[in-house]
Amino acid sequence: MGLQQDIMTAMKAAMKAKDQTALAALRAVKSELLLAQTETGSKEEITEEQEIKILSKLVKQRKDSAVIFAEQNRADLAEPELAQAKVISQFLPEQLDEAAIEKVVVDAIATVGAAGMKDMGKVMGIVNKELAGKADGKTISNIVKAKLA
Repeated sequence: MGLQQDIMTAMKAAMKAKDQTALAALRAVKSELLLAQTETGSKEEITEEQEIKILSKLVKQRKDSAVIFAEQNRADLAEPELAQAKVISQFLPEQLDEAAIEKVVVDAIATVGAAGMKDMGKVMGIVNKELAGKADGKTISNIVKAKLA
């Protein structure tokens, strides 16, 4: 329940500050959390892992939308998406830098005994489990490809 209380506190602060961008982002997070919580039909708690997965998904959606808007020369639509992604990101765990991700990837390759690109799925499975919410999937994928190539 910690994340939901943090979201509510942040929503109140955004309302007082009349920050519509932050408020929209926080309402989206609250909505997704409530949907996940009531998905099973009972009002049971969702795990921290599920919360991180939801937040990561929301940040990724906004960043992807911003990229599409930027490609279409719609900076007026891209900027609010990036601002919302930044607001949501503050509730995610600290993101790892590429050197830390690379270390985990090298360890996973050694553990699996991966020899080439055919073993990418095995390596990605281990690394994604270990770095859930701490690193972007695209970054992980690029590092794994570079190491296995």
